[in-house]
Amino acid sequence: MAKNILVTGGAGFIGANFVYYWLANNPNNNIVVLDLLTYAGNYESLKPLESNPLFSFIKGDICDQALVESILTARNIDTIVHFAAESHVDRSISGPAAFVQTNVMGTFSLLEACRKVWLQTNKLAEHRFHHVSTDEVYGTLSPTEPPFSETTAYAPNSPYSASKAASDHLVRSYYHTYGLNVTTSNCSNNYGPYHFPEKLIPLILTNILQDKPLPVYGDGKQIRDWLYVEDHARGIELVLKEGRLGECYNIGGINEWTNIDIVTLLCNMVNMAFQQDATLSSKFPLATLAKENRSESLITYVTDRAGHDRRYAIDPTKSEVELGYKPKETFESGIKRTLDWYLNNQQWWSPLLKS
Repeated sequence: MAKNILVTGGAGFIGANFVYYWLANNPNNNIVVLDLLTYAGNYESLKPLESNPLFSFIKGDICDQALVESILTARNIDTIVHFAAESHVDRSISGPAAFVQTNVMGTFSLLEACRKVWLQTNKLAEHRFHHVSTDEVYGTLSPTEPPFSETTAYAPNSPYSASKAASDHLVRSYYHTYGLNVTTSNCSNNYGPYHFPEKLIPLILTNILQDKPLPVYGDGKQIRDWLYVEDHARGIELVLKEGRLGECYNIGGINEWTNIDIVTLLCNMVNMAFQQDATLSSKFPLATLAKENRSESLITYVTDRAGHDRRYAIDPTKSEVELGYKPKETFESGIKRTLDWYLNNQQWWSPLLKS
């Protein structure tokens, strides 16, 4: 059982939720977060943990191999959970170099640090490197194709997904070549608290609350499989505790929605929240259309994203059979928790809209 865990990218959306989940469910473990605090890394997400003696934070770059080696040695790290990545597809289209640098070279730097430090101490078998990947490495599905499984051939279509695919292959190679104990998980679209506002669900929620247009790419019929972020954290925990070394595990929500249906649902949910809670009108004075039960009028169709994948869907059967994984949140409960969090945490997301 891991005792000293290094979480890369732990100030990001999924990483921060994982840190909270792990500390709550594994109270004797120490967690060190390494994060460069670029645009998607927000230390405010972790600030409530400052008084926790089991938590510590280091600002730094995963590409700095010497820094990573010093952390592994000084903190006696036995497990790495690697979230750190550039992850927004639109940004990868306009600036792919940062994605290659962080996602490929950063992962390579981490692996090399592990190989050097853990091999030198002759304790390689006692350590674990868990790599968090994405369903986007598998490419796109037609509406009638079965969901992605762990044996689906890689076919990435964006610089983001290509960089993640490359990092997946590097991780696999260090298992087969050097004997590094690795596992990989590929997840579907996450949603929940601390989600950076440029992603679909938080973007729609925060725009509704400001009476801003709700951009929908193309016809809005692209399909995504949605996973509540705490269920993802639980899935990673199961992989770390029960997963077979060298294996990949798909963690999905079994919950496919078209983008336009998600946007419409969120409009209706926010409208209803304003009808049920009169205090929201004063709390969010710009949300006049939500107050009038007309948020849907903000929906604006925009030019489709270049190379936009039509459908993603994850088949989590392997994780269910081998690990006992199953999402605990229904979409109805998870999206309600998400909405409530954004309504009650304006102080977290509002500053990010100005950055």
